[in-house]
Amino acid sequence: MTASPRQDRPRLADLGVGPGAHPRGPHNAITDVPGVLVGHSSIHTDRLHTGVTAIVPAMMGPQRRGLPAALAVGNGYGKLVGATQIQELGIIETPILLTSTLSVFRVADALLGHMLARPGYEDVTTLNPVVGETNDGFLSDIRTRPLGAQQVEAALADASTGPVAEGSVGAGSGTVALGFKGGIGTASRIVAVGDASFTVGAVVQSNFSGTLSIAGVPMPASELVPGPDAATVGNSCMIVVATDAPLDARQLARLARRAVFAMRGVGADFAQGSGDYAIAFSVGDDVAPRDELLSPLFGATMDAVEESLVNSILAATTQIHASGRVAHAIPPEEVARRLAAAGVVADATR
Repeated sequence: MTASPRQDRPRLADLGVGPGAHPRGPHNAITDVPGVLVGHSSIHTDRLHTGVTAIVPAMMGPQRRGLPAALAVGNGYGKLVGATQIQELGIIETPILLTSTLSVFRVADALLGHMLARPGYEDVTTLNPVVGETNDGFLSDIRTRPLGAQQVEAALADASTGPVAEGSVGAGSGTVALGFKGGIGTASRIVAVGDASFTVGAVVQSNFSGTLSIAGVPMPASELVPGPDAATVGNSCMIVVATDAPLDARQLARLARRAVFAMRGVGADFAQGSGDYAIAFSVGDDVAPRDELLSPLFGATMDAVEESLVNSILAATTQIHASGRVAHAIPPEEVARRLAAAGVVADATR
């Protein structure tokens, strides 16, 4: 296991693109939602670029076994462990882990073992681990299934508040998106709902096809990086949305659907073989707001997810497999030039 690539590339906000109708949170990350932590475990070798990302609600434990949650399926070509119980009961009982397709079952078993070993869980006889995946087989020897208990424990131990590492880290180590190197991305928004203020944050694992668009400006990989474009293997996207708004499971399902809708804003083609999923959960513990107050949360969710997807590409670093397959990082200076030419941001060269 090696250290994750350094985070020294710009995010969307660094390029001058505004947040839309709602301001970004302090870290512009899902960790702006109180009590939500994120950790990664990454493997980078000549033949492996893969890992695990953990989204951890810190308040989950013996005294609070479940949190309200919901699932939206854009296209169901995926291996999302724990999906049916989320749909049936409207809760999550464990942290949410993201990983590589063929390792998802080993990761789920390791997460289950981790939870059963926690104090207060000695008498538990049923538990629903939640693990999603995308296929990193373009850049990693996926059939070796290298991920398991060691990487799960490392990702959970790494989970923290504050800034979140993005790009070619954790479950995004070997993913590809829209012809570029993809990966992990995150963003957040602060939203007024009636008389209250809440935070909604997202984290994504991007690995899907289409033609990238940033703030409405086309950014075709064929024009921005040396060819050929990086190809997805079983293109997919996992999205996790968290909020401290005290939404119930039905309302969270509406939020999760908006998260999937946001993929189109960056140019996703929702191909036949894509597994596109969004899980939304709430850490709030108050009375659910009336539905007529939810529209700002819906808009903020779409904005946060769209920015997370863009950040996952902007932050990613070029990765090469021993076979010669390459997923190129998007050149941020060319992105900035095109945004300026389109009048989206100020031209920094003037």
